[in-house]
Amino acid sequence: MNRVLVTTDYLRPGDEVDGYLRGAGLETVYSPLIGKRDPEDLVAALAGIDAALVANEPLTAGVLARAPKLRVVVRTGVGYDSIDVEAAARRGISVSNLPGVNANAVAEYTLGLLLAGARRLVQSASGVAAGEWPREDGHELRGSTLGLIGYGASARAVVPLARAFGMSVVCTSGLRDPDVRFADLPELLSTSDYVSVHTALTDRTRGLLDASAFKLMKPTALLVNTARGAIVDEDALAEAVRSGEIAGAALDVVREEPLPADSPLRGVDGIVIYSHLAGQTAEARRAAGLRGAEELVAALDGRARFVVNGGN
Repeated sequence: MNRVLVTTDYLRPGDEVDGYLRGAGLETVYSPLIGKRDPEDLVAALAGIDAALVANEPLTAGVLARAPKLRVVVRTGVGYDSIDVEAAARRGISVSNLPGVNANAVAEYTLGLLLAGARRLVQSASGVAAGEWPREDGHELRGSTLGLIGYGASARAVVPLARAFGMSVVCTSGLRDPDVRFADLPELLSTSDYVSVHTALTDRTRGLLDASAFKLMKPTALLVNTARGAIVDEDALAEAVRSGEIAGAALDVVREEPLPADSPLRGVDGIVIYSHLAGQTAEARRAAGLRGAEELVAALDGRARFVVNGGN
């Protein structure tokens, strides 16, 4: 019987996903990822495991080398930058993600961050909690320009929501959409009132939004990131907001999660940090769990649909 390790923290023994996996003849083992995990603990959890349904586990080349039975890894989400996919391929391990599984959740959340930033809702609520009564002007989204960096499923789902609020949309992608104007990154940064990140973390995009990028943005611009924290140079962002080079940022993701005590982002007025919640709705979690389980069972049978590396 194949053994499956489940580390996604909202999947539990006896739930719908567990029933699906056990119904497929698999033995399930649970070791939820909560915060950081020591690599040795992950190696121990993978002992005797044939397939894994994982969260943002750091599946490095070193960890994979010590999991000799592992043949399949399925990420219950879209991003898979925490997995060394090339090392997995060399060991014959297939790695799958779930493209578009939480696109609607991310899109709605993105609009929520735009609204909260434009109207300074977090600052207002914090002020009231502190015994104050803030009455600063906010801004309306109508008539403003939203720049989307990347044009995957979540970015595409943002477009009709943004247009419903009367925003115009510009994007860096080469894809064509009649509701979107396409431009290179410098033009997008210089013309957008709001910049929202929706691209994958790769060698090309790591640190993409650096000091030179912030210099191109409007002093009234707000940065929103629901993609990956390392796409943004956090030191440069903190300095850009402090100096008034840009107005602020709403970050659902940061370079290191949870946010460390010495992060340069802490204590910067205008930067609001959330706890990586964009894709975390009950609906998206259920879809990710079930689709992940289906992909895992198919992958063990050689029928995976969403393999991102060369593993078999």
